[in-house]
Amino acid sequence: MKKDLLMILFIFMFLLGFWMAMSPAEANPWEEVQEPYLGVEQSIGSYANGCLSGGEALPLKGEGYQVIRPSRNRYYGHPNMVAYLSKLAKKTKRFGLDDLMIADISMPRGGNFTKGHSSHQTGLDADIWLSFAPESLTKDSLESPTAVSLVDLQNYALKRDNWMKEHAILFQVAASEPEVARIFVHPVIKETLCEMAWEDRNWLRKVRPWWGHHYHMHVRLQCPEGSLNCISQNAPPAGDGCGAELISWRPKPVDETKSVVTTSKKKRVKIKPGQCEVVLTQ
Repeated sequence: MKKDLLMILFIFMFLLGFWMAMSPAEANPWEEVQEPYLGVEQSIGSYANGCLSGGEALPLKGEGYQVIRPSRNRYYGHPNMVAYLSKLAKKTKRFGLDDLMIADISMPRGGNFTKGHSSHQTGLDADIWLSFAPESLTKDSLESPTAVSLVDLQNYALKRDNWMKEHAILFQVAASEPEVARIFVHPVIKETLCEMAWEDRNWLRKVRPWWGHHYHMHVRLQCPEGSLNCISQNAPPAGDGCGAELISWRPKPVDETKSVVTTSKKKRVKIKPGQCEVVLTQ
Protein backbone atom coordinates (compact mmCIF):
# COMPACT_ATOMS: atom_id res chain seq x y z
CA MET A 1 0.00 0.00 0.00
CA LYS A 2 2.82 2.36 0.95
CA LYS A 3 4.66 1.56 -2.30
CA ASP A 4 1.49 2.28 -4.28
CA LEU A 5 1.10 5.69 -2.62
CA LEU A 6 4.74 6.51 -3.30
CA MET A 7 4.34 5.51 -6.92
CA ILE A 8 1.22 7.68 -7.31
CA LEU A 9 3.03 10.60 -5.68
CA PHE A 10 6.01 10.11 -7.98
CA ILE A 11 3.78 10.08 -11.08
CA PHE A 12 1.92 13.17 -9.87
CA MET A 13 5.15 15.11 -9.28
CA PHE A 14 6.50 14.03 -12.66
CA LEU A 15 3.37 15.19 -14.48
CA LEU A 16 3.32 18.46 -12.54
CA GLY A 17 6.92 19.18 -13.47
CA PHE A 18 6.24 18.28 -17.10
CA TRP A 19 3.18 20.58 -17.21
CA MET A 20 5.13 23.46 -15.68
CA ALA A 21 7.96 23.01 -18.17
CA MET A 22 5.57 22.96 -21.10
CA SER A 23 3.40 25.87 -20.00
CA PRO A 24 4.00 29.10 -21.94
CA ALA A 25 6.05 31.87 -20.40
CA GLU A 26 4.20 34.76 -18.85
CA ALA A 27 2.83 36.96 -21.59
CA ASN A 28 4.34 40.38 -22.17
CA PRO A 29 1.41 42.83 -21.88
CA TRP A 30 3.07 45.33 -24.25
CA GLU A 31 3.09 42.70 -26.99
CA GLU A 32 -0.54 41.84 -26.35
CA VAL A 33 -1.82 45.35 -27.16
CA GLN A 34 -2.86 45.66 -30.79
CA GLU A 35 -3.80 49.34 -31.09
CA PRO A 36 -2.12 52.63 -30.12
CA TYR A 37 -3.10 54.58 -27.04
CA LEU A 38 -5.39 57.39 -28.17
CA GLY A 39 -3.81 60.13 -26.12
CA VAL A 40 -1.58 63.11 -26.77
CA GLU A 41 1.35 62.15 -28.98
CA GLN A 42 4.28 61.68 -26.62
CA SER A 43 7.42 59.60 -26.30
CA ILE A 44 7.68 58.76 -22.61
CA GLY A 45 10.81 57.66 -20.78
CA SER A 46 14.09 56.58 -22.35
CA TYR A 47 14.72 54.75 -25.59
CA ALA A 48 15.33 51.53 -23.64
CA ASN A 49 12.74 52.01 -20.89
CA GLY A 50 9.58 53.80 -21.89
CA CYS A 51 6.38 53.79 -23.89
CA LEU A 52 4.47 55.61 -26.61
CA SER A 53 1.28 57.66 -26.44
CA GLY A 54 -0.58 58.71 -29.57
CA GLY A 55 1.51 56.52 -31.85
CA GLU A 56 0.84 56.15 -35.56
CA ALA A 57 1.13 53.18 -37.87
CA LEU A 58 3.49 53.62 -40.79
CA PRO A 59 1.53 52.60 -43.91
CA LEU A 60 2.84 49.22 -45.04
CA LYS A 61 3.82 50.62 -48.42
CA GLY A 62 4.57 54.13 -49.55
CA GLU A 63 6.66 56.05 -52.03
CA GLY A 64 10.16 54.64 -51.83
CA TYR A 65 9.66 52.05 -49.08
CA GLN A 66 8.01 48.78 -48.03
CA VAL A 67 7.46 47.52 -44.48
CA ILE A 68 8.88 44.03 -43.97
CA ARG A 69 7.67 41.39 -41.51
CA PRO A 70 4.37 43.25 -40.92
CA SER A 71 2.89 40.34 -38.95
CA ARG A 72 5.17 41.33 -36.05
CA ASN A 73 3.05 44.48 -35.61
CA ARG A 74 6.12 46.61 -34.96
CA TYR A 75 5.49 49.38 -37.49
CA TYR A 76 4.19 52.01 -35.05
CA GLY A 77 6.07 55.14 -34.13
CA HIS A 78 5.81 58.66 -32.82
CA PRO A 79 4.32 60.83 -35.60
CA ASN A 80 7.77 62.41 -35.99
CA MET A 81 9.22 59.00 -36.88
CA VAL A 82 6.44 58.21 -39.35
CA ALA A 83 7.00 61.59 -41.01
CA TYR A 84 10.78 61.08 -41.03
CA LEU A 85 10.64 57.66 -42.69
CA SER A 86 8.19 58.87 -45.32
CA LYS A 87 10.39 61.90 -46.05
CA LEU A 88 13.58 59.82 -46.17
CA ALA A 89 12.09 57.29 -48.59
CA LYS A 90 10.90 60.00 -50.96
CA LYS A 91 14.35 61.61 -50.96
CA THR A 92 16.22 58.37 -51.58
CA LYS A 93 13.77 57.52 -54.36
CA ARG A 94 14.66 60.81 -56.06
CA PHE A 95 18.33 59.80 -55.83
CA GLY A 96 17.48 56.66 -57.81
CA LEU A 97 17.51 54.15 -54.95
CA ASP A 98 15.16 51.19 -54.94
CA ASP A 99 12.59 50.87 -52.15
CA LEU A 100 13.87 50.99 -48.58
CA MET A 101 12.98 47.98 -46.46
CA ILE A 102 11.64 49.30 -43.16
CA ALA A 103 11.82 46.77 -40.34
CA ASP A 104 11.04 47.19 -36.63
CA ILE A 105 10.00 50.58 -35.27
CA SER A 106 7.93 50.07 -32.10
CA MET A 107 4.85 48.22 -30.94
CA PRO A 108 1.51 50.09 -30.89
CA ARG A 109 2.12 51.55 -27.43
CA GLY A 110 5.87 51.11 -27.34
CA GLY A 111 7.20 49.27 -24.33
CA ASN A 112 9.69 46.46 -24.05
CA PHE A 113 9.98 43.43 -26.29
CA THR A 114 10.28 39.93 -24.88
CA LYS A 115 13.31 39.50 -27.13
CA GLY A 116 14.98 41.18 -30.07
CA HIS A 117 15.42 44.76 -28.83
CA SER A 118 16.24 46.58 -25.65
CA SER A 119 15.42 49.96 -27.20
CA HIS A 120 12.63 50.74 -29.71
CA GLN A 121 10.35 51.49 -26.74
CA THR A 122 9.27 55.10 -27.39
CA GLY A 123 8.53 55.16 -31.13
CA LEU A 124 11.77 57.02 -31.88
CA ASP A 125 13.90 54.09 -33.13
CA ALA A 126 13.63 52.38 -36.51
CA ASP A 127 15.61 49.70 -38.34
CA ILE A 128 16.22 50.07 -42.07
CA TRP A 129 17.75 47.10 -43.82
CA LEU A 130 20.80 47.61 -46.01
CA SER A 131 19.26 45.68 -48.87
CA PHE A 132 16.81 47.31 -51.25
CA ALA A 133 13.60 46.14 -52.90
CA PRO A 134 13.69 46.77 -56.67
CA GLU A 135 10.00 45.90 -56.99
CA SER A 136 6.95 45.19 -54.87
CA LEU A 137 7.71 42.18 -52.72
CA THR A 138 5.33 39.26 -52.46
CA LYS A 139 3.59 38.53 -49.18
CA ASP A 140 6.00 35.68 -48.48
CA SER A 141 9.05 37.81 -49.31
CA LEU A 142 7.82 40.58 -47.03
CA GLU A 143 7.44 38.17 -44.14
CA SER A 144 10.71 36.32 -44.75
CA PRO A 145 13.11 38.75 -46.44
CA THR A 146 16.75 37.86 -47.00
CA ALA A 147 19.21 39.98 -45.03
CA VAL A 148 22.37 41.07 -46.86
CA SER A 149 25.36 41.67 -44.60
CA LEU A 150 27.90 44.30 -45.61
CA VAL A 151 30.56 43.01 -43.22
CA ASP A 152 32.81 39.96 -43.12
CA LEU A 153 32.42 39.53 -39.37
CA GLN A 154 35.16 36.94 -38.97
CA ASN A 155 37.78 39.12 -40.65
CA TYR A 156 36.42 42.52 -39.57
CA ALA A 157 36.31 43.71 -43.18
CA LEU A 158 33.84 45.17 -45.63
CA LYS A 159 32.18 42.80 -48.08
CA ARG A 160 33.11 44.77 -51.17
CA ASP A 161 30.82 42.74 -53.41
CA ASN A 162 27.80 43.76 -51.31
CA TRP A 163 28.70 47.45 -50.91
CA MET A 164 27.09 49.87 -53.36
CA LYS A 165 27.26 53.62 -53.86
CA GLU A 166 23.57 53.63 -52.90
CA HIS A 167 24.54 52.70 -49.36
CA ALA A 168 26.67 55.82 -49.03
CA ILE A 169 23.79 57.93 -50.35
CA LEU A 170 21.37 56.34 -47.89
CA PHE A 171 23.59 57.01 -44.88
CA GLN A 172 24.29 60.61 -45.84
CA VAL A 173 20.67 61.47 -46.56
CA ALA A 174 19.41 59.68 -43.44
CA ALA A 175 21.92 61.30 -41.06
CA SER A 176 21.64 64.80 -42.51
CA GLU A 177 18.09 65.35 -41.26
CA PRO A 178 18.07 67.63 -38.18
CA GLU A 179 15.69 65.45 -36.14
CA VAL A 180 18.14 62.51 -36.20
CA ALA A 181 20.08 61.99 -32.98
CA ARG A 182 22.11 58.90 -33.98
CA ILE A 183 22.41 56.19 -36.58
CA PHE A 184 23.96 52.95 -35.38
CA VAL A 185 26.03 50.87 -37.83
CA HIS A 186 28.72 48.22 -37.57
CA PRO A 187 32.16 49.82 -36.95
CA VAL A 188 33.44 48.53 -40.32
CA ILE A 189 30.65 50.43 -42.09
CA LYS A 190 31.53 53.58 -40.16
CA GLU A 191 35.17 53.15 -41.18
CA THR A 192 34.13 52.78 -44.81
CA LEU A 193 32.16 56.02 -44.69
CA CYS A 194 35.05 57.80 -42.96
CA GLU A 195 37.45 56.80 -45.73
CA MET A 196 35.27 58.41 -48.41
CA ALA A 197 35.69 61.99 -49.60
CA TRP A 198 32.81 64.22 -48.51
CA GLU A 199 32.41 67.95 -49.00
CA ASP A 200 30.43 68.11 -45.77
CA ARG A 201 31.45 65.67 -43.03
CA ASN A 202 29.26 67.05 -40.25
CA TRP A 203 26.65 64.32 -40.62
CA LEU A 204 29.28 61.62 -39.94
CA ARG A 205 29.19 62.65 -36.28
CA LYS A 206 25.74 61.10 -35.97
CA VAL A 207 26.81 57.75 -37.46
CA ARG A 208 27.82 55.75 -34.40
CA PRO A 209 29.61 52.36 -34.33
CA TRP A 210 27.76 49.54 -32.62
CA TRP A 211 27.98 45.78 -32.90
CA GLY A 212 25.27 43.83 -34.71
CA HIS A 213 24.33 46.48 -37.23
CA HIS A 214 25.94 44.91 -40.29
CA TYR A 215 22.79 44.16 -42.30
CA HIS A 216 20.66 47.08 -41.11
CA MET A 217 21.05 50.57 -39.74
CA HIS A 218 19.29 51.77 -36.63
CA VAL A 219 17.96 55.33 -36.82
CA ARG A 220 17.21 57.16 -33.57
CA LEU A 221 15.39 60.49 -33.45
CA GLN A 222 15.69 63.23 -30.87
CA CYS A 223 13.01 63.70 -28.22
CA PRO A 224 10.13 65.58 -29.87
CA GLU A 225 8.79 68.92 -28.71
CA GLY A 226 5.92 68.36 -26.31
CA SER A 227 7.30 65.07 -25.01
CA LEU A 228 8.25 66.51 -21.64
CA ASN A 229 8.89 63.10 -20.10
CA CYS A 230 11.12 61.88 -22.92
CA ILE A 231 14.70 61.22 -21.79
CA SER A 232 17.28 62.05 -24.44
CA GLN A 233 20.87 60.88 -24.78
CA ASN A 234 23.84 63.16 -24.60
CA ALA A 235 24.88 64.47 -28.00
CA PRO A 236 27.67 62.51 -29.75
CA PRO A 237 31.20 63.82 -29.12
CA ALA A 238 32.40 66.69 -31.29
CA GLY A 239 34.04 65.85 -34.61
CA ASP A 240 33.26 63.24 -37.25
CA GLY A 241 34.04 60.25 -35.01
CA CYS A 242 36.60 58.90 -37.48
CA GLY A 243 39.69 59.01 -35.27
CA ALA A 244 40.93 57.17 -32.20
CA GLU A 245 37.40 56.47 -30.97
CA LEU A 246 36.61 54.45 -34.08
CA ILE A 247 39.97 52.67 -34.07
CA SER A 248 39.24 51.51 -30.51
CA TRP A 249 36.47 49.27 -31.87
CA ARG A 250 38.90 47.16 -33.86
CA PRO A 251 39.49 43.64 -32.47
CA LYS A 252 42.35 43.33 -30.02
CA PRO A 253 44.96 40.55 -30.31
CA VAL A 254 44.07 37.65 -28.05
CA ASP A 255 46.60 36.81 -25.34
CA GLU A 256 46.17 33.05 -25.00
CA THR A 257 48.31 33.01 -21.85
CA LYS A 258 45.63 34.84 -19.91
CA SER A 259 42.66 32.98 -18.53
CA VAL A 260 39.24 34.44 -19.13
CA VAL A 261 37.19 35.04 -16.02
CA THR A 262 33.47 35.44 -16.52
CA THR A 263 31.04 36.73 -13.95
CA SER A 264 27.28 36.66 -14.14
CA LYS A 265 25.55 39.93 -13.40
CA LYS A 266 22.02 40.02 -12.12
CA LYS A 267 19.82 41.88 -14.57
CA ARG A 268 18.47 45.06 -13.03
CA VAL A 269 14.69 45.43 -13.17
CA LYS A 270 13.79 48.69 -14.84
CA ILE A 271 10.83 50.64 -13.50
CA LYS A 272 8.92 52.41 -16.24
CA PRO A 273 7.65 55.99 -15.84
CA GLY A 274 4.27 56.16 -14.12
CA GLN A 275 2.54 57.46 -17.26
CA CYS A 276 3.28 54.14 -18.97
CA GLU A 277 0.83 52.33 -16.69
CA VAL A 278 -1.94 54.55 -18.05
CA VAL A 279 -0.77 54.04 -21.63
CA LEU A 280 -0.74 50.27 -21.21
CA THR A 281 -4.03 49.77 -19.39
CA GLN A 282 -6.44 52.39 -20.70
